[in-house]
Amino acid sequence: MKHLFLILTFSFFAFGNQYISIFNSNQNKITDIPYLKQDLKIVDFDGLEQYLAAKDKSKTYVINFWATWCAPCVKELPYFEQLNTMYADKKVEVILVSLDFPKQIETRLKPFLIKNKLQSEVIVLNDVDANTWIPKVDKNWSGAIPATLIYNSDKSAFFEKSFDYKTLETELKQFLKQ
Repeated sequence: MKHLFLILTFSFFAFGNQYISIFNSNQNKITDIPYLKQDLKIVDFDGLEQYLAAKDKSKTYVINFWATWCAPCVKELPYFEQLNTMYADKKVEVILVSLDFPKQIETRLKPFLIKNKLQSEVIVLNDVDANTWIPKVDKNWSGAIPATLIYNSDKSAFFEKSFDYKTLETELKQFLKQ
């Protein structure tokens, strides 16, 4: 009996990921979430800076700083997802910058992304020197989240607040070329 228990325990640990993967793919459609097919991109501020520069001069970027432990952040995420869907053909790119703690990526962040089926690009900012990088994002940012940066090659605006969809869309429309 003791050996049977050990064999079952070993089997679970050895093959458990396959069963969990099958469960997730059937229940949460993990294949519909492209960035979870591989590891999440984890960057320091130097890595984030490439996202803060208008790579494509014809696009408008909406960068939201958030975390799973921030209730107002989680509440507004569907608005960013809706914006991403509604304005994809208008050259708008939504990037969600997670400030979740690195030790919680596997246990909290990835399950959250799967459960909520987020389709926007998600990157994880792992840079402990917040006093240095926060003012580089915006000189007036206190560091509170949620916070959102909207920019294109012509202008930028920073918001240290929560959004509802209508307000977020109104702010975005000011950046779109008519």
